[in-house]
Amino acid sequence: MSPLTSTILISSLATGTIITASSFHWMFAWLGLELNTLAVIPMITKQHHPRATEAATKYFLTQAAASAVILFASTINAWQTGTWDITQLSTPISSILLTMALAMKLGLAPAHFWLTEVMQGTTMETAMIIATWQKLAPMAIIFMTSNNLTSTMLLTMGVLSAIVGGWGGLNQTQLRKMMAYSSIAHLGWMAVISTMMTNILAINLAIYLLMTTTMFFMLTMTKSKTIQDLTLSWSMSPMITLFTTLTLLSLGGLPPMTGFIPKWLIIEELTLQNLTPMATTMAMSALLSLYFYLRLTYTSTLTMSPNSTMTKHKWRFNMKITPTAFSTPLPIALLLLPITPLILM
Repeated sequence: MSPLTSTILISSLATGTIITASSFHWMFAWLGLELNTLAVIPMITKQHHPRATEAATKYFLTQAAASAVILFASTINAWQTGTWDITQLSTPISSILLTMALAMKLGLAPAHFWLTEVMQGTTMETAMIIATWQKLAPMAIIFMTSNNLTSTMLLTMGVLSAIVGGWGGLNQTQLRKMMAYSSIAHLGWMAVISTMMTNILAINLAIYLLMTTTMFFMLTMTKSKTIQDLTLSWSMSPMITLFTTLTLLSLGGLPPMTGFIPKWLIIEELTLQNLTPMATTMAMSALLSLYFYLRLTYTSTLTMSPNSTMTKHKWRFNMKITPTAFSTPLPIALLLLPITPLILM
């Protein structure tokens, strides 16, 4: 893909997200979501491979269906209330339809099946965009309509996503699919807290974006696509292996890593709202996710790959991303826990 084409597509992605996040009119929000979808489809298909074409088709169909439902929900609301204001979503049927559409946009269970297939069918860089940047626009709509969305549906889908995200990643060997299930699990935590505290939702989203971006940077640097590839990452750089391990533990939510902050705050809030059974279920589902993160940690750090010595010259290849690219997100993805009170202020 030429630099000009890449620049146009990335600019369109940014513009679409900004339009959706800054608009209070349903038509502009829908326009931003459509711009986002249309910009990312050429990025998915740049491989010229049948699997990439299949991934782009799946992505287009799910996102177009979700956008149509959003437009339908906003039209019903405007028809009954006479306003196109996003914050004035007062019709029950519109709230239910919008909650379903946003779940499909984000990849919340049970509308999560497209996310794993799309991320597996494209390059690591595009998979990173789908797992991070593409979550911003739907999350902006959730922020603006959090008081009007159907709480029961969001809580149910949140718990289901946390369980499915942990359960689905257990028997995967492809790293992009594992990151997709990781994304589903993290989005489940965000969906649960979005009905109660939007400031914790913002903290969770920011930390998720930083940790996922750091992890994708490392996978791109080591050219790892499967678990077996990860076992040879030490031959490129022992430090990258160490940082990959720490980032995986942070994604799993182990203290004293940054990833512990959102889980701690969300479980505390659920307990305060007398939703102790839900808090217990979410904590147990986090153990499922932690298992496959620890599995990756074990294979990348504590084992030697049973291959011939000819494969141990991975350092000869040029790195796609320079180590300085993740010098900013890496410390933030690992070391924010001590300043949690400052973040909450």
